[in-house]
Amino acid sequence: MTTMATSIPALAVGVDPASLPPFTAIRILNEWTVEPFLLTMLVVSAALYLWGVQRLRANGVHWKTSRTVSFLLGGVGTIAFVTMSGIGAYDETLFSVHMVQHMVLSMVSPIFLALGAPVTLALRALPSAGRSRLNAVLHSHIARFFCHPLVGFLLFVGTPFLLYLTEWYPLSLRYIWLHEFLHVHFLLIGCVFFWPLVGVDPVPGRVSHPMRMLILVATMPLHAVLGLTIMQSRDLIAGSWYGVVHPVWSNPMSEQQIAGGLLWASGDLVGLLMVVTAMYQWMRASEREAAREDRRLDRLDASNRRGEARRLDSRGPKSAAGPAE
Repeated sequence: MTTMATSIPALAVGVDPASLPPFTAIRILNEWTVEPFLLTMLVVSAALYLWGVQRLRANGVHWKTSRTVSFLLGGVGTIAFVTMSGIGAYDETLFSVHMVQHMVLSMVSPIFLALGAPVTLALRALPSAGRSRLNAVLHSHIARFFCHPLVGFLLFVGTPFLLYLTEWYPLSLRYIWLHEFLHVHFLLIGCVFFWPLVGVDPVPGRVSHPMRMLILVATMPLHAVLGLTIMQSRDLIAGSWYGVVHPVWSNPMSEQQIAGGLLWASGDLVGLLMVVTAMYQWMRASEREAAREDRRLDRLDASNRRGEARRLDSRGPKSAAGPAE
């Protein structure tokens, strides 16, 4: 990114707001910036995933195409889009654009990454030594702690409150390392929260379907509370920053109200979609359990009939026909 104008505070990072034209949908596609480190990490992640898929296919093991598409396009693709497209170019200048980036990194990308089942893929594709090390990580105390449903819930719900109601967010706008750390933090807490709830990978912290529903429902009003708080606040969040860097064509207070509305709406929308998905998974699991129980009862009934037939055969023809008169 280019250096900001001299009128911007000395520690500011990002694109010079004076050089940015009004934000439009077209600008999202026109204002691309390549972040070498982030791009390298995304390319390596995609390459490792494709290597795992190819290794399974070479061994004659089928891997669902939908999982590959989910991980590469829905997961890696959305991360690249919101960090290196026009959304990334405007995220330090417009609070509403930052909120879109926040929502995608914490709510959208982690869900698609989880649906791609990368842990399952790794456990199937890695050699025995690699599987052993991965299993050791999955069963470690650290993994069990951070994947605990309560820990994931507190991190996922508490981070936005701490970010926007303290000085953390203004500082993240001034220091590039903290700004980048915030992106990683959003993504990680989203993964910690959603992966056990999606239930595709064998990660620690997976809970019963009723508990998944309860956790998801509990997050929805909390996002709404924070969104409404931001919308109705008369104080400008990060006012020392936005009061200086905002372009002439934007209104910082209007941006804040839009950002709060986005947090409220997107939190409820994603939460509702996840609740519907969890309900569907619960119904499918119940159907599979019922089918397994039916098969068990059928096997038990068949076994009883065979046992009765053997007992009749062992009694002989006269016993089977009854006593002679």
